[in-house]
Amino acid sequence: MLAACLQFLVCAVVIIAAGTFLTKYADAIAEITRLGRLLIGSILLAGTTSLPELTVDISAVRQGDADLAVGDLLGSSLMNLLILALLDFSVYSRGKMLSKQAAAHALSGSLSVALTALAGIGLFTGSAFVDYSPWGISPAVLIIGAAYAFGVRVIYLDQRIAAQSEMIAETPPADSAPLLSLRHALLGFSICAIAIVIAGPYLADAAGQIAKLSGLGSTFVGTTLVAFSTSLPELVSMLAALRIGAVDLAIGNVFGSNAFNMVLLLPLDLFDARPLLAIVSHGHIVTCLATILASQVVIMGQLYRVESRMRFIEPDAWLVIAIVIGALGLVYYLS
Repeated sequence: MLAACLQFLVCAVVIIAAGTFLTKYADAIAEITRLGRLLIGSILLAGTTSLPELTVDISAVRQGDADLAVGDLLGSSLMNLLILALLDFSVYSRGKMLSKQAAAHALSGSLSVALTALAGIGLFTGSAFVDYSPWGISPAVLIIGAAYAFGVRVIYLDQRIAAQSEMIAETPPADSAPLLSLRHALLGFSICAIAIVIAGPYLADAAGQIAKLSGLGSTFVGTTLVAFSTSLPELVSMLAALRIGAVDLAIGNVFGSNAFNMVLLLPLDLFDARPLLAIVSHGHIVTCLATILASQVVIMGQLYRVESRMRFIEPDAWLVIAIVIGALGLVYYLS
């Protein structure tokens, strides 16, 4: 047990260290390419910080622990929303991430909700469509892949139109990092990604050992322990983004990561001969619904124009935290 915990800790530290540099390079790439922080945060930064989920969960599936893998993906989305809510209390955000100032992210947030809903439907109906699973892939997973491609295109077109209509250059933060060359920024991004990919499988192995030795079960451990660890890059990169005033980069990272997490069900399904969503526990549906509910509260908070809000009643960070904690308690009870 001690060896597994030490291995888990070392791998988590490596992932955190790599994640600390991601925001610096992402911000430079956004500025050099002029694609904007929202788009870079939703796609490039989100995809990179989701690499732990991919490496960890492929390893888990190959070890025959599909519940740990699916629990990690869904639990990571829930953890990302918890991180967003907690950081919204920080002096760097001061409530901006769940206010009308972040309304531009409602589109990417809606995409993450739609993809999570598709995953929930797939979990609920998976066993009924086993005979209609091409190449052993759940039909819902294929639909998620197509929906993500469509959603990214919509977000890209929306951001391009918004940039053209505003015609106002974004003022860079006074304490931002020096401008890097595109080559330097991409190289740094690649090095961080490689470090995360190497540490990921060892993290999954340690989590699997802890799950067996603790007796908590793969569903709960995947939803909490592994999900929190693989969400560490999001935590570090979001905090770094807020410190330099890049709120769009931070929010885009959360919604983009949550959408990308659902897409990762596709490569996981390829590594298992059976339809993935048909063989895992229905307890994951609780995590799906909680993620959708918490995401909708965040989106409502971004569209809600009232500044002074009642805790736990009107959409704010407190309500998101309550939903996440309640969902984790329910998953533990069911497992």
